[in-house]
Amino acid sequence: MFTDKVHIYVKGGDGGAGCMSFRREAHVPKGGPDGGDGGNGGNVVVEADASISSLIDYRYKHHFKATRGTHGKGSRMHGACGEDLVLKVPLGTIVREYDEASGEAGEMIADLTHDGERVIVAHGGVGGRGNIHFVTSTRRAPAFAELGEPAQECWIELEMKLMADAALVGMPSAGKSSLIAKMSAARPKIADYPFTTLVPNLGVVKGDEYNFVVADVPGLIEGAHQGKGLGHEFLRHIERTALIIHVVDMTGGWEGRDPVEDYRIINQELALYAQELAQRPRIVVANKCDMPGTEDAIRRLEAQVRAEAIEAAGGNEFADGVEENSRVFKISALTGKGVDSLIHATGEMVHQLREEARAAMAEDIQYDQIWEHKRQAKDKQFTVRQLSEGIFRVEGTQIERWVVQTDWENPESLDFLQHRFGKIGLEKALIKAGAVDGDEIRIVGRAFEFETREGTEDVYRELDF
Repeated sequence: MFTDKVHIYVKGGDGGAGCMSFRREAHVPKGGPDGGDGGNGGNVVVEADASISSLIDYRYKHHFKATRGTHGKGSRMHGACGEDLVLKVPLGTIVREYDEASGEAGEMIADLTHDGERVIVAHGGVGGRGNIHFVTSTRRAPAFAELGEPAQECWIELEMKLMADAALVGMPSAGKSSLIAKMSAARPKIADYPFTTLVPNLGVVKGDEYNFVVADVPGLIEGAHQGKGLGHEFLRHIERTALIIHVVDMTGGWEGRDPVEDYRIINQELALYAQELAQRPRIVVANKCDMPGTEDAIRRLEAQVRAEAIEAAGGNEFADGVEENSRVFKISALTGKGVDSLIHATGEMVHQLREEARAAMAEDIQYDQIWEHKRQAKDKQFTVRQLSEGIFRVEGTQIERWVVQTDWENPESLDFLQHRFGKIGLEKALIKAGAVDGDEIRIVGRAFEFETREGTEDVYRELDF
């Protein structure tokens, strides 16, 4: 089964709780705090693996969770960190945010195109700090520690796009499967009826100078850009290829279509799906030229291709590149006639495009760094909104984590939370939103009474909620 898009839920491991402990040994009457830190939870990592060929492992299992960190102990014994959960995906997998409620994909997280390339999609929670971290000049014996931080959890979309140098496109039964079978060792299903190929096939072609990978994309039909005939499912695999090999059935197929009109329809569908595809380097292949009665269709196709090349050159038929772009390869995928010259030309063009791409890529994109920077900036943001008269809700990833980490049975832990609120300017934001003393402030599942003291940090007295 070929699976090229899945949605999965990922959750990192929660952080372990820090320990509140004091050193107690003989002859050491005032040993001081010695509570260890909790271990960090494991991350969920998506990694590209060249040995994986599909996303079938995620078709039936959709929930993945890393292990949590263990709690800290006394004598400065820190908890163990949870193990990372590594999810292997094929090369060419795009990772995006996904909103499970609306069913819509969001921002791209990573485009994994190299073996071993990886990105963290759900960070494990940071372990809570033990009470040894909260000693100050005025707080010599802190009787509190942090709870472990909750891990990130979210839905993500994995979309696989074939990693091929060239893609064979054309109408159903144009001979694409026969051609890839002749060019490479691939053995796709071949029959004399439309839509024989229902999933893309890959073949490695060994040329006289250069090797390359070619993809046999299932046949397109008019309206493919709108999703007709599974158009969207197939067109996405063309996006990543550097070269398009447009195969035209010169016999018109069993329906007796006009080959030149078929050629125009496929070009139009590519442009309507993504304008960039219309500008993609291409090779035009006239297939089944060994059949009688195809001479006129071949001449008309060559004239159409040449007219397009001249138009692209600004109307100058003597411009550089016009002759090269006007070339139509006349072949027979059945007998192999003309296939060797097609392989040679494709190999040279793929090599040239590879070199251009390598020169343009000055440095590799570090997805982990980019995504982590965005995540941290997003986590620090918070919003204040009024629910009703005298009731406000504060929402924000970082603030909500602080609240969850707080030990609500410990007054010193609550004081520390108030101090954190003061540092990020929560009091100013609440006053700006219209909050006054005595109003109820809700964060996650907790409610507080808001009070202000001029010149000092804001004060929150917990209410039953």
